[in-house]
Amino acid sequence: MNVLDLIRPSIKALKPYSSARDEFKGNTDDMVFLDANENPYENGVNRYPDPQQGTVKDLLSKLKGIPVENILLGNGSDEVLDLIYRAFCEPNIDNIITLPPTYGMYSVLANINAVGIKEVQLSDNFQPQVDKILQIADNNTKLLFLCSPNNPTGNSFSQKSIEKLLKEFNGVVVIDEAYIDFSDVPSWIERLKEFPNLIITQTLSKAYGMAGIRLGICYASKEIISVLNNIKPPYNVNELTQQRAIEQLKNHELTQSQVQCILHERATLVDKLKKVSFVSKIYPSDANFVLAKVDDATKRYNELIEKGIVIRNRTSQPSCENCLRFTVGTQAENETLIKVLKELK
Repeated sequence: MNVLDLIRPSIKALKPYSSARDEFKGNTDDMVFLDANENPYENGVNRYPDPQQGTVKDLLSKLKGIPVENILLGNGSDEVLDLIYRAFCEPNIDNIITLPPTYGMYSVLANINAVGIKEVQLSDNFQPQVDKILQIADNNTKLLFLCSPNNPTGNSFSQKSIEKLLKEFNGVVVIDEAYIDFSDVPSWIERLKEFPNLIITQTLSKAYGMAGIRLGICYASKEIISVLNNIKPPYNVNELTQQRAIEQLKNHELTQSQVQCILHERATLVDKLKKVSFVSKIYPSDANFVLAKVDDATKRYNELIEKGIVIRNRTSQPSCENCLRFTVGTQAENETLIKVLKELK
């Protein structure tokens, strides 16, 4: 497969917008910038941000062992996913495959971009049904979305299943690894060079504790990254976001420490949820949340709201009837949750 053959013809022919900062790539020290019609009075954000987020990418490159040319940054992972749709899917012609229960934005973005949706429900143990996926794909199926670890179920997908899909699916496989830092399963970044049709998305919103700055990350071949760069807005990641991301990425030890605390609290939360009378099942989790089956999810959700605790009711999702999703909080937050749950009748 030549993955570039999957790019929309209009995107291939696109002449990308060249911003003022794209045109100048030299040393900025002691330079006078009169090219971008900015307000000249310095306040820290009066200049346009680096359109290619060079410093952030350099730090990610060192942390992940991936060349900068294989990295694209977006205004949250949702922008990254939207760019992927725009690059590969012809509106009102092409379609994608999702595996419910899964992250709802895959379908929302498909609808926004007028792209068809094919669904293959996960198996009873929340794994991809590989043969069904390959059978349902047609010549206009451009993207397959795999969320691993999966949201809302929390489990990682079989490496063997993913590898087979990468080898046999005649389109682009997008692996959403938003929760990979909480898992013992290795990231598919390690095998990026093997599969030209592989795109991996990650985020600073979970393990790195930066949900408020909205920074999504895409890892792919340099050919795919080049196409996505051509269609992204020129200054899609603002200066304040870049500054905060740089600070956090330089303090990687803090992130690792917090992840270990969350993993410890996850194990403790699971043990205590098992002792709640109306909890009948707790699903294995490789994420920073736990999915649990209860007697009446809507009733318990509303009771917790009344007690000032907000969780997610996932009972409307396929195979998640009467399931609640609990994010792992601090020790104090988790203890408050368990205390309230045990008080409910």
